Amino acid sequence: MLSPTSGPSPLAPDWLSLPVDPNALRAQEWAHDVVRHPAGELAIDGLSVQQLAEEFGSPLFVLSEADFRRRAREFRNAFDEAFAELGGGVDVYYAGKSFLCTEVARWVMDEGLRLDTCSGGELLVAQRAGVPGVKLGLHGNNKSDAEIRRALDLGVGRIVADSLPEIQRIESIAAASGRIAKVMLRLTPGVHAHTHEFIATAHEDQKFGLSLAGSDGPSPAEQAVLAATAAEHIELLGIHCHIGSQIFESEGFAVAAQRLLGFSAKMKSRHGVELGELDLGGGYGIAYTEADNPRPTAEIAREMAAVVAEECTRLALPAPRISIEPGRAIVGPSTFTLYRVGTVKTVVVDGAAGPAERRYLSVDGGMSDNPRPVLYDADYSAVLANRASSAAPVLSRVVGKHCESGDIVVRDAYLPGDVRAGDLLAVPATGAYCWVLASNYNYLPRPAVVAVRDGAARVIVRAETEEDLLSRDPGA
Repeated sequence: MLSPTSGPSPLAPDWLSLPVDPNALRAQEWAHDVVRHPAGELAIDGLSVQQLAEEFGSPLFVLSEADFRRRAREFRNAFDEAFAELGGGVDVYYAGKSFLCTEVARWVMDEGLRLDTCSGGELLVAQRAGVPGVKLGLHGNNKSDAEIRRALDLGVGRIVADSLPEIQRIESIAAASGRIAKVMLRLTPGVHAHTHEFIATAHEDQKFGLSLAGSDGPSPAEQAVLAATAAEHIELLGIHCHIGSQIFESEGFAVAAQRLLGFSAKMKSRHGVELGELDLGGGYGIAYTEADNPRPTAEIAREMAAVVAEECTRLALPAPRISIEPGRAIVGPSTFTLYRVGTVKTVVVDGAAGPAERRYLSVDGGMSDNPRPVLYDADYSAVLANRASSAAPVLSRVVGKHCESGDIVVRDAYLPGDVRAGDLLAVPATGAYCWVLASNYNYLPRPAVVAVRDGAARVIVRAETEEDLLSRDPGA
């Protein structure tokens, strides 16, 4: 091996700094009740990670209920306060696609939020949790007839229609059941937020929504307004957009609001149609690494409210009822994933500045419980969790146990040089889009999710067993 160096690794990305203390926790990435005990072990609400691993196994998703609830209240209070003077009111919908189970759905209701769903399965979770239908929304670019019927049966507060054919199907299904469907129209305002191509959702060349652009004649968005208002069994509530995910600045939301309010004014002047609700979506960014610096929720809310107020005054529009859809920003930082280290090895890499070492730490999970790095090139951080260490930090790559070279959990992190087999690593900010995207690749069971509150932990999603994996195999 090469001679050790005390400086940063030439293989490290520019944004990653050499830590003064590799045992330190960056507060933005963690739930507020996660601390490192004086003895060195990580703990959440008084429970040590070693206790959690012994009781529930690893990998393990560990969710702070108090932190989740605190972040939900923060969104509700910040947007209520920011939009209070406009008079239209605000609804905060928790985006269930980020992470959903019956317990989480109940927390959402307790904290005064509503729940956004994207499938019949998510609707069923909400139903089993006792969420009133009026507090639910149903999204999706390709809803089945069965999903639309379930939404109508539950009396959902809104179905977000994504296309002209879907408006026709909603009308037909509602007519057959003798119901009135409450509908929002998802529009694409052409705002391309600074995000990964696969999670940008408001530019024209993608699968979601109805375009505001029309080269000859009414745009698809205008056609949708006319179709929905003409339908006997549809009540058109308003319009909706979602400009992307992991967004840190408010400018994109502001431009989207301006374009959608301009469209509302046009529909009022041309057709006498008043669109009383405006949903500006979600996508609020969180901190995964030191490169991420999310802005305070209240600050973004105030800026969005100022734009809506200014545009409504300029266009002589009454203030619409506003809705937003945070998911990741509530559940993401509330959760960390706990892994146990297995194989440790160091490789020599020929870099631009000559040969350099990179250490590989293999853990007992991987892309089956967090596919975001392989899907989106997502970056995460990690800390040694079961003890503190005085060893010098070493550039490390945390990898999974799957038969894929791209099975990377944390691409680059400085971790103590004495991390060894049997140690526990904690990866923060894994509450959103990790468990819900999990798979059984290589026949690995999906991990449990435990919620911690008042010094006690309980399972809110149980771990799968190997018998579960074979339960659908008729030849087993």
